[in-house]
Amino acid sequence: MVSRARAGGAVRCRGLSPAHRGRVSLCLQGKQKKARKYAVMKRMISLRDQRINEKDRAKAPVKKKEDPSAIKEREVPQHPSCLFFQYNTQLGPPYHILVDTNFINFSIKAKLDLVQSMMDCLYAKCIPCITDCVMGEIEKLGQKYRVALRIAKDPRFERLPCMHKGTYADDCLVQRVTQHKCYIVATVDKELKRRIRKIPGVPIMYISRHRYNIERMPDDYGAPRF
Repeated sequence: MVSRARAGGAVRCRGLSPAHRGRVSLCLQGKQKKARKYAVMKRMISLRDQRINEKDRAKAPVKKKEDPSAIKEREVPQHPSCLFFQYNTQLGPPYHILVDTNFINFSIKAKLDLVQSMMDCLYAKCIPCITDCVMGEIEKLGQKYRVALRIAKDPRFERLPCMHKGTYADDCLVQRVTQHKCYIVATVDKELKRRIRKIPGVPIMYISRHRYNIERMPDDYGAPRF
């Protein structure tokens, strides 16, 4: 005979062998566990319930119709004071050149020394600059690009820390040259070139005919055109 005490919930087994008592206790424990699972679940009120008023519900935002005759407002970036039309007064030797991953890889294929070839192109002292995003991009490429990583860690390169979110190198370079007009961007990426051409006063260095060439550089600086 199996009975349960009301106060403590203890199980009393009368007239059963020890083996049957163990089975009965295991069955009761399983029932208790299932009951606990049902107790943990929370009941949700449906949206059609009468206790919920329509006034209390969050209404969807209503889009206002645009007035065609209204004056449209737009934000125009402030023109930097360092530019005289397209002439950038902040450019000058020693030149600070931002280098991206493709430029280093194509320089290795063309067997060009970065610092010396930059000086041959601009006829002045050049300081290659590499950002944390570009360095991280080269490190992710793995063992195949170990030569590019060794060049990027050259002590002649100036390391620029990145304070923004994300590690996309193209966005990093565009953001940096937009804020500071003292850089030349060295790249062979067509998409990055297209984005930088929209920023006034930023020259672009690229590789052509196994040498470095410069684009959008003022003639007063004496950089050759090939």
